[in-house]
Amino acid sequence: MHRGENAPVDSGCLFSGPITKGKRVNALHEVILSVGIDIGTSTTQLIFSRLTIENRASSYTVPRIQIVDKEVIYRSLIYFTPLKSNTEIDAEAVKKIVRDEYQAAGMTPEDVRTGAVIITGETARKENANEVLEALSDLAGDFVVATAGPDLESVLSARGAGADKLSHDHRTTVANLDVGGGTTNIAVYEKGTLRGVCCLDIGGRLIKVDKGRVTYLFPKIQALAKSHGIDLKVGDPAEEQKLRQICALMADQLAQSLHLKKMDGDHMGLYTNDGKPLPSEPEIRAITFSGGVADCVYQQMEDDYFRYGDIGVLLGQAIRSNPDLQTVQLFQAAETIRATVVGAGTHTTEVSGSTIHITEDRLPIKNIPILKVSEEDEASLETFRTSITSQMPLYKPEGKVEQIAIAFNGGTRTSFAEVQDLAAAIIDGAKEVIESSYPLILVVEADIGKVLGNAVNVLLDYKKDVICIDGIKTLSGDYVDIGEPVAEGHVVPVVIKTLIFNS
Repeated sequence: MHRGENAPVDSGCLFSGPITKGKRVNALHEVILSVGIDIGTSTTQLIFSRLTIENRASSYTVPRIQIVDKEVIYRSLIYFTPLKSNTEIDAEAVKKIVRDEYQAAGMTPEDVRTGAVIITGETARKENANEVLEALSDLAGDFVVATAGPDLESVLSARGAGADKLSHDHRTTVANLDVGGGTTNIAVYEKGTLRGVCCLDIGGRLIKVDKGRVTYLFPKIQALAKSHGIDLKVGDPAEEQKLRQICALMADQLAQSLHLKKMDGDHMGLYTNDGKPLPSEPEIRAITFSGGVADCVYQQMEDDYFRYGDIGVLLGQAIRSNPDLQTVQLFQAAETIRATVVGAGTHTTEVSGSTIHITEDRLPIKNIPILKVSEEDEASLETFRTSITSQMPLYKPEGKVEQIAIAFNGGTRTSFAEVQDLAAAIIDGAKEVIESSYPLILVVEADIGKVLGNAVNVLLDYKKDVICIDGIKTLSGDYVDIGEPVAEGHVVPVVIKTLIFNS
């Protein structure tokens, strides 16, 4: 839940024995340190991980470096995210938190090889979010740096909670509800494949309490309460029963968002940034919870219900006791408050060459998020197109598409005619990218990069910069760097940065 700056969380350092600081064990085996920094609506935290990477390729093939072991070795305290105002992050205070936690972990920026800095929730929409990201990214190596909009945050938290893995292992449909301070991010996975995301303005700090009185009340929650005959305003006494009634209404809205109950007249107004609800199919069979309120769902918390200066405990209890949410199976999340990023990125360096199609003056490019089309969605060109268009909103945090790379296997379409059809499907699905100023970047596992890139170029009448690399395996949520061509232009170095989740 939401903890003050000096509150103990876990035990801090979790490792036994000395930390290996970027130690090379042998030519094919290396241990590196990684850091994850998550600046959320309510809380800010760090995690240090020790990653073991190995080259799993034979001596005569292209390097294929994989993470073979990962261990969280230090978890920071959990801090309230410092703000100067409702619209500005206190950058200096955030830097101090990070510096102090490096020191507490016995780390220096030089020890850390890689990492991820992610600003999420309402904090991502603060005026100086990018300024804070840029300042923190200088603390170590070549970070993945991202401002996660509500849709992408839904994916990150669901993967951290392990909802994707649970849905795959149990062959079912699992929704993860990341209930934070300002928003609830929801992602639905069916048998390991992402099927929908949404975000609602429901969270534990939308009503704040201090010294027995309401000190902050989010307008949408005030309106929700009023529509049900409950009058509440800033300055009123924090009456437990009245606040429980409001939390019950909020939990009820979450059940409606999962299509476990018919939507009422209040529901559509609660989506963040006028977002859209989840699709009605597939039917949700199980749920997990992450975020600051999740511990209050999974655990019974008695006595001081306003211990965190908000309604988080009451909201967690209301969610747990909601009859509609009880109609589906409840799984334990792998991570709760730490779900959004439980580790940092690692650099998996590979080489793409001989069959690639590139626009040289567009390289190098860095920190490009991957939009991954699953092999299941590659089964037909129609589902291929739909997969691209349905995921596109994940990469539009400001309402406009950002630079992305579309990744897929491509191994089932290798004939000339099939590649032409695939190129047409890509163009149809990626219209927003094609109409933007960014190059169209394709990352393919099968060795069809050159022919596919040429086919796309011809269909676009050579009016769009196209980069198509192959021989590269990725996951949804990865980031990619593509370097300048080497070996007389025949090869480009490629770095895949994978956020390390418990799943």
